[in-house]
Amino acid sequence: MVGFMSGYEAQTYALLRIVAGFLFLWHGASKLLGFPMPAPAEAPAFVIYVAGGIELVGGILVMIGLQTRLAAFLASGLMAFAYWMAHGTMALLPVVNQGELAVIYCFVFLYISARGPGMWSVDRQ
Repeated sequence: MVGFMSGYEAQTYALLRIVAGFLFLWHGASKLLGFPMPAPAEAPAFVIYVAGGIELVGGILVMIGLQTRLAAFLASGLMAFAYWMAHGTMALLPVVNQGELAVIYCFVFLYISARGPGMWSVDRQ
């Protein structure tokens, strides 16, 4: 059972890329389009337009696998910045400052930027 998934490594990575991009784009859609829920009223314009744009466009690009390395690298940097600006000032550990999502997005996108688009991507076609 330990080696069961080794034959599905490429497919599993593609699913990670697709799902991470899909989930990320909804953060941008919320900020820019107010859908599926509106952005927080106290969010500064920089967060709405810059972060929202990177989240929406970057999420779509990562999900479909187009310009994957660049999009994932920008998304990773955005999440590192978001962590230190919104969470890291409250406490060091993510479990205390509620920054786990920013940290996991940061490192998932960093991995995707290093690994590239993989299978089931526009860049691979």
